[in-house]
Amino acid sequence: MKLFKPTMVAIALVSVLGCQEAKQEEKAAVLDTEIQKQAYGLGASIGMYMERNLEEHTKMGLSLDKELIVKGFVDSLEGKSQIEKEEIQALLTNLEQTMKTKQQEMAKQEAEASLAEGQKFLEENGKKAGVKTTDSGIQYSVITEGSGDKPSATDTVEVHYKGTFLNGETFDSSYDRGQPAVFPLNRVIRGWTEGVQLMSVGSKYKFTIPSDLAYGPTGNPPRIPGNSVLEFEIELLKIQKAEQPAEVGDKSE
Repeated sequence: MKLFKPTMVAIALVSVLGCQEAKQEEKAAVLDTEIQKQAYGLGASIGMYMERNLEEHTKMGLSLDKELIVKGFVDSLEGKSQIEKEEIQALLTNLEQTMKTKQQEMAKQEAEASLAEGQKFLEENGKKAGVKTTDSGIQYSVITEGSGDKPSATDTVEVHYKGTFLNGETFDSSYDRGQPAVFPLNRVIRGWTEGVQLMSVGSKYKFTIPSDLAYGPTGNPPRIPGNSVLEFEIELLKIQKAEQPAEVGDKSE
């Protein structure tokens, strides 16, 4: 969740003014020339930005009076602002800090709720037929069992995968990108490093990874909230073995 900047708030007031004028006049803008369209596009872009920020304010219980926003913009445009520039900057800085504090509080509450939800899900999922649980707590089931080699933690693997939240929403997928992923197995989350080592080339497993073996209490902002239990369908395609150092007295030297 991105924080807005005070300077952007001031600029985005243009969009609110434009919305109010449109309601009053109910007159479509003239967009005959390229420069007219560019001007309108700039205003529309600012408007969309401001709309998102006002929605975030409302979610945090900080709804701002749009009439006062418009009034402040018009007064400032005409050189009649009722508040001095220095005080405006201080007020917007305080607003930004308040938003940041409320966002942190909300993220903490969401992480606590996610932890409880994840623990309950793992307890129930571990009882399902075909689901195995490792000593570390990773749960997995075999979709297709391959017959190739198994990788070690230092190997580089080529995989296809789909990652989902517990509600089934996909947050990442090599299938959607149309090409497999290639990476060293010891450079990903611990649940992957351990889990993929259980697989033979040609296998496809479904893993349920506890949050402490995924992204932990901080998550992976902005996509993955803290304490998220994640599910992955992983298909192991290839292994690129790590190069072994030459031994002393090796005949190849």
